[in-house]
Amino acid sequence: MLTAGILFYNGVIRINTPSEAEYPVRGVDLSSYQGVVDWDVLAKQNIAFAFIKATEGSTHVDPNYQYNIENAQKTHLRVGSYHFFSFESSGFRQADNFIAHVAKTENMLPPVVDIEFYADYKSNPPDKAHVQKNLMEMLEKLENHYGLKPIIYATMSSYKRYISGSFLEYDIWIRDVYFKPNLPDGREWTFWQYSDKEKLKGYNGVEKYIDMNVFNGSEEEFFRYGYAD
Repeated sequence: MLTAGILFYNGVIRINTPSEAEYPVRGVDLSSYQGVVDWDVLAKQNIAFAFIKATEGSTHVDPNYQYNIENAQKTHLRVGSYHFFSFESSGFRQADNFIAHVAKTENMLPPVVDIEFYADYKSNPPDKAHVQKNLMEMLEKLENHYGLKPIIYATMSSYKRYISGSFLEYDIWIRDVYFKPNLPDGREWTFWQYSDKEKLKGYNGVEKYIDMNVFNGSEEEFFRYGYAD
């Protein structure tokens, strides 16, 4: 069992292997932890989209965001930007931070708000009503600015505490690196982060792995996805 755990941790054993026939549209998400990315190389490895970390909280900006977004947009990939949600800042201030650094583009994927537990909040989750209020403030402000309904990214634990049964008008991007997701409130997910242990060519950062995702739909549905009416 110990050997199997080590092999899984190092990406040798993979539990999730989504069928390409069922999920033909794949993509990555990344941040400055992947270092300087050669987007021409990365984009040629059977991926159709990339979500790039832009901001976090009310003030932080990913140091590689501008480089990543500019160069990713030169490839065939559809590109989106994500924000790591802070439990310490208001939704309005976090939306302002994102808007200040993420430009509107014609074919952008909808903005993503990533809500997950971090630091001491893993053992001491913040009040549900307070978090939901701030999250809704941010989602509404982003939608008003970009004309696109944002996506909510969540781990299964953060989904169960803050999202399940609420925010029904928003698409869900769920993380589950062990099983095919089955959301507790019966909703369909739109994106699934199925692995955090993929190795691709084209980056060389402190993080040797890259996150892999699938879209829940066909190629045709994906390339229509997210455009404003």
